[in-house]
Amino acid sequence: MTKPRIAIVGGGFTGLSAAYDLCKAGCDVTIFEHDADIGGLAGTFELSPGVRVEKFYHHWFTSDVDVLNLIDELGLSHLKRYVSSNTGLYYTNSIFRLASPLDLLKFRAIPLLDRVRTGFMALIARRINSWRELEDISAEDWLIKYGGRKAYDVMWSPLMQGKFGAEAKNVSAVWIWNKLKLRGSSRNKKGGESLVYLGGSFGALSDGIRAALEKEGVTIKTSTSVTSIVVDNGRAVGVDTSAGRHAADVVLCTAALPQFLEMTPGLPASYVDKCQQIRFLGNTCLVLRLNRSLSSTYWLNVADPSFPFVGIIEHTNLDSKENYNGEHIVYLSKYLPTTEALFSMSAEETYAYCEPFIQRIFPDFNRSWVNGFHVWKARYSQPVITKHYSHNIPDFQTPIKSLWLNTMAQIYPEDRGTNYAVRYGRRVAREILASVSSAQGEPEPLRRVVGQSTSE
Repeated sequence: MTKPRIAIVGGGFTGLSAAYDLCKAGCDVTIFEHDADIGGLAGTFELSPGVRVEKFYHHWFTSDVDVLNLIDELGLSHLKRYVSSNTGLYYTNSIFRLASPLDLLKFRAIPLLDRVRTGFMALIARRINSWRELEDISAEDWLIKYGGRKAYDVMWSPLMQGKFGAEAKNVSAVWIWNKLKLRGSSRNKKGGESLVYLGGSFGALSDGIRAALEKEGVTIKTSTSVTSIVVDNGRAVGVDTSAGRHAADVVLCTAALPQFLEMTPGLPASYVDKCQQIRFLGNTCLVLRLNRSLSSTYWLNVADPSFPFVGIIEHTNLDSKENYNGEHIVYLSKYLPTTEALFSMSAEETYAYCEPFIQRIFPDFNRSWVNGFHVWKARYSQPVITKHYSHNIPDFQTPIKSLWLNTMAQIYPEDRGTNYAVRYGRRVAREILASVSSAQGEPEPLRRVVGQSTSE
């Protein structure tokens, strides 16, 4: 049987995971990545030679079995670190610890009954067996129903506004249900949250999978943009790139959905219209390198939508500062439309804009604490999960023959993240292999049942 030539657009963990299974099945795989390194939204940068950290904050939950199993397969189990999380909430000029059910019971900003109801929401979420029953309910209505109006006004509404802005009222209950279910599944017997991180940053996982791919003969072309997918007579036959044309029998695109639509000629208008119903928010992430700690909190939610960030994530309260030259690494993250001024600001302008808000939370903070800072931006960082979102999700297999699509917009009912990038990347690989085997008249290596549809 002739080796199928497969071109993968995008070197994030979706594309990498798909390539991992495709190459092991005997395919000739080439990955094209626009950036200088692989990893996508989970990519890293160097603080100093040999010391890396993520551009955007990341961790895993103990229930993220897909990525944790991949780590084991790659022989990187020894790098896994299990850590207790410490979370909090900034509200009305005060920081409240909210790392356990007991902390929530002490949170007097909302009535006792609403505190109890809020605490039980994670249990309620875990008992909901079908997300489909939530598709026509807004997150706002669902949270008020189970947690109470006061809890919503104090906690959830500011956080939803900070995360989604004007889109907050459009967000489906499916999105918040999945968040609560996921976080609830990662709690220990005392109610505390357990997280997983990797020694050497997510870059260690990128290195591990890259070594495994190259050992199998996969070609990874970084700093190479795909300008268009080549379509001939209704079939994808390759990709045009900044380095020239590359012929392929199968093309898998893992770039953001709007980018896929731009680079693909010949898609039916009805298909394009359906895909364009899915809207996205960008992200601006300010990474601070400090000579002292802001607080003992790892994840501080900011319940004030007027702030230019929805969360302060002190990474070195998850992973020791000794792994970062003794510096304290802090992320300030903001999801926003890319038309907002903050998204276009330079790194210096972003820091200057954020500094007074940091000082409102931590009055002693000043520029002398800052050894340096970096700003990273993503234009398509968060799809807006609206009611009946499943109706707009495109299938893995596109209307163009031999052209496949696997993006964060198709991760549902889960929310985007590296665990699901791995899960869905490996899932589309199975479907591609089944399709290629069928087209070549070979027995299917894997039955359809293991390659379930994206909306299940």
